[in-house]
Amino acid sequence: MAAKRDEIFAANRAVGHVALSVKSVAGKTRRDEVHEAGSLRVRCPGAPAQELEAILINTAGGIAGGDRFDLRIAAGQGASLVVTTAAAEKVYRTLGPDSLIDVRLEVAAGATLTWLPQETILFNHARLARSIEVDLAGDARLFLAEAIVCGRAGMGEAVEDGSLFDRWRVWRDGRLIYAEGVRLDGPIAQRLGETAVAKGGIAFATVLIVPGNDETVQAVRSWQDQFTGEVGASAWNGLAAVRLCARDGAALRHDLVHVMTAVRGSLPRIWTN
Repeated sequence: MAAKRDEIFAANRAVGHVALSVKSVAGKTRRDEVHEAGSLRVRCPGAPAQELEAILINTAGGIAGGDRFDLRIAAGQGASLVVTTAAAEKVYRTLGPDSLIDVRLEVAAGATLTWLPQETILFNHARLARSIEVDLAGDARLFLAEAIVCGRAGMGEAVEDGSLFDRWRVWRDGRLIYAEGVRLDGPIAQRLGETAVAKGGIAFATVLIVPGNDETVQAVRSWQDQFTGEVGASAWNGLAAVRLCARDGAALRHDLVHVMTAVRGSLPRIWTN
């Protein structure tokens, strides 16, 4: 009986795949190849421009335990691409397996890739394992931001228990320049309440800028009087990282918008709608 239940459960899991590559043609970034499968879609609204905006859509309406999503994004030589999402992604509770997300980004010589999905919201007893791998050419540019919100505070929700494993690796010219792993497992609310972890904050984000330097850091710090949560920025070895932690998703989004404005000067159109 258990084996039959597991078979039925597996057959009803969402599986999605998107592969998008773009190229520069006469100073404008255009789609080169697009492949969609399962519940994932990608749309590029608006006329061709120097910077192309791509919007990822999950038609499954969220992510549940056992779901698997695979994204492959490539910016060709000299292209400029912004990738975001149509809405915040929700990761629902699971009674068994993790939800899996695998992201691979390739940025060719002279190209710019901006990865700015809207927030990922974890529900109580959610289990998410995500991997982000980035392969940069020597002079490629990257702006990568990911935000996690543990529960919708405005709805009175809290994440008391669950699992989050987030693994990032960034390579430039075949050399590893950035690696990090975040793991929260078990009593998430208790751990986030610890002073050395999040001091009670339930929303956090990391922004990575390559290339980045002290000027990048100063641009972020110039907004310090506008931040409502904790924001820290540092630069080393040609890259800059910004860490954000806030009491809830609204406060985090407020601060993240200011960071993006300081560093990029503009937001994806869908973020302002």
